[in-house]
Amino acid sequence: MKTNFKFDNSYTQLTSMMMSKIMPVKVKLPKLVLLNHNLAKQLGLDFSSLDEKQLAELFTGNTLPEGANPIAQAYAGHQFGHLAILGDGRAIVLGEHITPNKQRYDIQFKGSGRTPYSRGGDGKAALGPMLREYIISEAMHHLNIRTTRSLAVATTGENVMRETVLPGAILTRVAESHIRVGTFEYVAIKRDLQTLKKLLQYSVERHYPEIKDLDKQAPEFLKLVMERQIDLITDWMRVGFIHGVMNTDNMLISGESIDFGPCAFMDYYNPKTVFSSIDHHGRYAFGNQPSIAQWNLARLADAILPLLHEDQNKAIEVGEEIIHSFKEKYEIKFHEMMKRKLGLITDENDDVILIQELLDTMEKNNLDYTNTFRDFMHGKSINDNLKKFHDKWKIRIDKQNRSHEEILSIMKNANPVIIPRNHKVEESLKEAHKGNLVSLNNLINALKEPYIERSDLTLYQQPAHKTDKKYKTFCGT
Repeated sequence: MKTNFKFDNSYTQLTSMMMSKIMPVKVKLPKLVLLNHNLAKQLGLDFSSLDEKQLAELFTGNTLPEGANPIAQAYAGHQFGHLAILGDGRAIVLGEHITPNKQRYDIQFKGSGRTPYSRGGDGKAALGPMLREYIISEAMHHLNIRTTRSLAVATTGENVMRETVLPGAILTRVAESHIRVGTFEYVAIKRDLQTLKKLLQYSVERHYPEIKDLDKQAPEFLKLVMERQIDLITDWMRVGFIHGVMNTDNMLISGESIDFGPCAFMDYYNPKTVFSSIDHHGRYAFGNQPSIAQWNLARLADAILPLLHEDQNKAIEVGEEIIHSFKEKYEIKFHEMMKRKLGLITDENDDVILIQELLDTMEKNNLDYTNTFRDFMHGKSINDNLKKFHDKWKIRIDKQNRSHEEILSIMKNANPVIIPRNHKVEESLKEAHKGNLVSLNNLINALKEPYIERSDLTLYQQPAHKTDKKYKTFCGT
């Protein structure tokens, strides 16, 4: 098979306790559902010589590309605050593909069968959650948010048992790597200092090569991972994204978004918004995401503590100083982001108060998060409850003495017109289960240019009708 996959599998050079070599389970009747042609092109892949059947065989693991060396990765994770030994229970990394411009990406199957880390699970995935991951990960990419991406979805011709019988499917996920905070926790639990040093060195060379020649890498590594997480969470808050399951095994040290099971986008602004069916106490609510990111980073600091300083007390001091700096750094980034959303270019002492007043007004009056900012941009009929704020905002905008075009340009880049509205995602998945992919493809195409106003896409801009029934998301396992 000519595909242009160029594998160079560096992760397999780490110690064997970090992984298990395993082949994807062959499937009965593979069928390609989605192929991301744009991503394939960016990766330098060429599938033009393959027919539908060959593509289906390739993206279910019945046929492996040359150079693949499949592994399931071992890792741990704090799940809702409780540490557990985990690992890829239904995922297999085929290998690391090197693009024509020398970028390295993991190519991973999700739903490809049991592994040594399946913990009683079947290792398989259902079609709906894999299509959801495809939709959301690609939407995040087009929203200019760092994310893992989806190359393909294929059905297996076999059913999986969840609450009901569902069609089985496999997602092909692309990531800068799958090294997690939980990967470091796993090695820390094993108390293997040499492997911890190796993992740190490997992670630095792969993701933060600018510090690879430093004598003291660990503190700088922790700072850089924190910076990327702050940028990522700030972006999530910018578009109203709620991850839903921010366990430490779902925080990549590359700073990419990963695992789009119980995630959703907020319609009506409320920082307490939770959609995940398993988040009973709101641990991962929209407004808690920054503090959870800090908590997760503290777990990374715990894991690499012996590398922060030879003296344990000094190591704790170094780690605490870095982690405690999170709040101030995040608040600065969040403030800058909110100013962009409101077109505020200059600095005024009262900007913090102005921003909080808007958020409080939106929460109190149950206003749509995305559309409120778009209305400000275009001077559309402002909700009566926002009139007082709008007048203050206009005075503040005029005060900075900048052109309307400059202000509008900044706001346009910060405020999406279209997000993956939960009800539109559910509609498309429902139709896809019936074998109709029109709604799904229309949604995916609508999400490709989320910052551009188009009259033909108003259908995707409206929040769901308010009902008493609360929207729930599920992890898919």
